[in-house]
Amino acid sequence: MTQRIVQVDAFTAVPFSGNPAAVCVLDAPAHEEWMQRVALEMNLSETAFLYRDGDVYQLRWFTPAAEVDLCGHATLASAHVLWEEGHLPHEAEARFITRSGLLRATYDGGWITLDFPAKPPAPAHPPEGLLEALDVEPVAIARNDFDYLVVVADEQAVRNLQPNLGLLQRINMRGVIVTAKALDPKYDFVSRFFAPGVGVPEDPVTGSAHCCLTPYWSGVLGRTEFTAFQASPRGGELRLRLVGDRVLLQGQAVTVMRGELVVSD
Repeated sequence: MTQRIVQVDAFTAVPFSGNPAAVCVLDAPAHEEWMQRVALEMNLSETAFLYRDGDVYQLRWFTPAAEVDLCGHATLASAHVLWEEGHLPHEAEARFITRSGLLRATYDGGWITLDFPAKPPAPAHPPEGLLEALDVEPVAIARNDFDYLVVVADEQAVRNLQPNLGLLQRINMRGVIVTAKALDPKYDFVSRFFAPGVGVPEDPVTGSAHCCLTPYWSGVLGRTEFTAFQASPRGGELRLRLVGDRVLLQGQAVTVMRGELVVSD
């Protein structure tokens, strides 16, 4: 018995950049332990598992270490696979039932738009070890339900970060976002994202982090539309729009590998 699996680079149109995700379109629900083992085997920041349930898809995301409540790039990759492999026509909306509620994706000229919940941060005191782990002087510190947000003075400080991942792993949150206003006029802000506590030392491009970053920078810059760059070694570009309590994230995706998992009884 085999299970088809597709690897997609998300938030990029160039293979071997952006954020890779594995996608399994299942015939029926799979056992949670099996999905976690597959995610560990793939060793990507996220592996997505989905199956059709009427006119929607049930969708779950796993890192190599844990299931997560919200993931942008693996949702984008899942929608890309549904359209590319003919599960849905390109003019059809992809609708996903997830641990974060109903998420939608639409396709327009090579760009995929995700409709996600905004996760605005509130000012916070740094937990023990955070600033020591990052070794930066923060301009502001905030947090939402998922992550800490650390704002620094300039883009170079974001790019130069070499965090102590052992210390970050002790912080009782999913991850840490570090951000600054962009130097390149093509972008409004840059960021990086670290989540060693859930098995992701540095995530290349993090859609869900931008559900925090978009409302934050909207408050700072007084606008609702942005172009952002996640300055990881792989890097990726996002177009963003804040609409009430939702964030619309636009990105591209490219398939880089197709294969089959051997599934034992």
